[in-house]
Amino acid sequence: MSRRCELTAKAPLVGHKVSHSNIKTKRRFLPNLVNVTFQSEALASSVRLRVSTNALKSVDHRGGFDAFLLKAKNSELSPKAIEIKRQIEKKQAAKAG
Repeated sequence: MSRRCELTAKAPLVGHKVSHSNIKTKRRFLPNLVNVTFQSEALASSVRLRVSTNALKSVDHRGGFDAFLLKAKNSELSPKAIEIKRQIEKKQAAKAG
C-alpha cells in the first residue's frame, strides 16, 4: 500500500535530518494518513478511503464528501476515488434529467 492520500495526492517528501554539528542525513517526511469512512449522500452509501488529516479538513471546508469529489481534479484522485466521482456524477445527471 503506497503512502499517498487518495484525495489530495499528498506523498512522502525527502529531506535532511540535521544534527547539532550540522551533519545532514537523508530522511523521509511521511504524510499523516488515516483510514476514514465517508458518507456519500448521492450514492446513499459509505466509502472507506485512506486520506491525510489535511484532506479531512478540506472535505469539511468544501461542503462534504460529494462536493469535494466533484470539485477535485482527476489527476489528484486515486483510481478508487475517480470511480466514486464518476458514480456520483452519473447519479446526479440521472436525478437532474
